[in-house]
Parts: sequence; C-alpha cells; structure tokens
Amino acid sequence: MSILFVLLTFLVIVAINYFHSRNPQEMVLSDSPVVFPVKTPVMTKEFEFLIPKGFGFHPGHAWAMKEQGENVRVGLDSFAADLIGPIEKIEVASPSRWIRQGQRLMTIHANGGSFDVVSPVEGVVMAVNNDAVQDPSRVTRNPYQEGWVAMLKSPDFGTNQKNLMQGAMVAPWMHYSVARLNESIAKQNPALAQDGGVPLKGILQRLQPELRQKLIKEFFLS
Repeated sequence: MSILFVLLTFLVIVAINYFHSRNPQEMVLSDSPVVFPVKTPVMTKEFEFLIPKGFGFHPGHAWAMKEQGENVRVGLDSFAADLIGPIEKIEVASPSRWIRQGQRLMTIHANGGSFDVVSPVEGVVMAVNNDAVQDPSRVTRNPYQEGWVAMLKSPDFGTNQKNLMQGAMVAPWMHYSVARLNESIAKQNPALAQDGGVPLKGILQRLQPELRQKLIKEFFLS
C-alpha cells in the first residue's frame, strides 16, 4: 500500500513539473491561440492608397499579417472593402479546418448575392473574429484592424509569403487593380468609371449582374 502511495505521489509531482515547465506560448498554440486585439498598423500613402506596413497581400485581395509564433492574422484588403460596399453577412471557415493558400476562407453575402474570398496563406483556422461576423460593417469600415477575419496557424508562412505582394510592390499593384476595374466598367457603364484613385465605395453592387460576376471572378479569383 505504501509503495502504491509513493508511486502516485511521484506521478503527481512529475505531472505538476511538466505543466509548469512548458513554454506558455506552446500551451496556447497546442489548442487555440490567445487572440490579442490587432495593433494599429503603421500606414503609408502611395498612389492615393493607404498601405499598412508589414502586411502581405494575396492576388485575391486578402491580406496576411505575421504575429507570434506561427500565427497569421488575415482579412480583406481596402480595395476589396471599397469594391464590395455594405456586407449583409460573412461566413468564415470553422476553427480547426485546414485551408490551403488560394482556397476558400470566407463567403461574402452582399446585394442579395454571395461569393467566396480565398485565403492568403495555408494553415489551420485557429480563431474567427466573431465581432466582424456579428457586425460585417467592421470588415469594410476598418479592414486592417478591427475588421480582421480569422487567425491561422501557418507553419509554412515563409513559403506562402513568396506568393504575396509586399513592400514596394503593393501600391503599384493596387493602382493596377483600379485601372483594370475602371477599364472593365467603362466598357459597359461609362458613367461609373473613374480616371484614377480608389474605387467608389460599393461600386460592385451598382453594376449589372453579368459585369458584377465577371469582376468577382477577376479580382477575388472565385
């Protein structure tokens, strides 16, 4: 009986030492990360666009921001936010789901229709911004801060990053996106076309369904 008591005591001590010696960050990443509020990004203005420093941008107009460990926060970029306008509902892939770079991450419901937005990185969905899900206006009002959409654990972020627009590439790419948008709109609805600058807010919802679907495929790759 005394031997059994000694063994049980030893196992309890080992267990306590194990949990106390673990790195707190490892304990968080093994289940769900502690999601801190996104820091206010440092913005630079180029080609009339406000670009957040340190963010990477996918050709499907979603952004990625590396955080602690393997955590990467993602969301819609400002071009997409202006193009879409008011969002009625946003559905995000559920936590624990593995998503590849360029695979559907969220579905946007707007103007009575819906379309998908792809993930800028590959990884496991660890957390979803429920504030943005409950109030989708956050996504278009403040896309780089309170409007973030999800947190992914992305072990291969370094590889994924090579497929993202970064640094000096971002502003010219945004400018080119607007030029393509205006060219497409001018062909069917010259009154809505612009000479330059950022897209008119919600312009996607003011277009004919055929042109709207064409632009969704072109800019959101869905």
